[in-house]
Amino acid sequence: MRKEPYGVGSFVHVYNRGNRKQEIVRDEIDRTRFLQMLYYFNDAYSEPNLFRSLAKLWKSDFYSGFERPAAWPERQPLVRIHAFILKDNHFHLILEEIVEGGITRFMRKLGTGMTNRFNTRYAETGKLFQGSYKAKLIDDENYLRYLFAYLHVKNAFELYPGGLEQALTRFDDAYEFAVRYPYSSLAHYALNRDSSAMQIVGEGEMFRALFPDSQEMKEFARDCLATLVFDEKKCELV
Repeated sequence: MRKEPYGVGSFVHVYNRGNRKQEIVRDEIDRTRFLQMLYYFNDAYSEPNLFRSLAKLWKSDFYSGFERPAAWPERQPLVRIHAFILKDNHFHLILEEIVEGGITRFMRKLGTGMTNRFNTRYAETGKLFQGSYKAKLIDDENYLRYLFAYLHVKNAFELYPGGLEQALTRFDDAYEFAVRYPYSSLAHYALNRDSSAMQIVGEGEMFRALFPDSQEMKEFARDCLATLVFDEKKCELV
């Protein structure tokens, strides 16, 4: 098993991108399946041929929800997922280790599941990712706050029409764009209401403690992006 320099109680920024920067998702079905994988793979229980079994439950090859079969044992999460964003060729997660080796086990399931599904669906072979996932220990609260803005806002701004430069000149509109982006946990925090992301991140107590007010969260992101204050060695901008 991969030996990590962190243990139970650690907060970790985890990310990976496609081999040679290739796409890891190609359409809305792929993106929705990624969200489902974040939920279903975060469990000590491993169902053989998981999505094939779920398809029988759903009576369809595809379903956008997070229903858990009654026959499965009680869910035992491997990690606590505090934040996520998916882009076409990479993803970012903020994870908390809650059982020994939980991040390693979860990321192995996620990486293998995404690779197998992509290769099967698109008749591809070989590696989907450029290598093993990267993991950076989050060692102070200030770093965690900056990561929140980097992960949720900067990454989404790069998808805004005209890219990051245009988003910075139209911050308020671009921020609403980021909040509406469905493959991120930002809406769950910024709108302070239940969403599909709640199935993945839960109540989100940690970030709500860091940003008790959604407007404070927005203004912090504005200040960060105004000067692009991001530590590239820690954030690994991709």
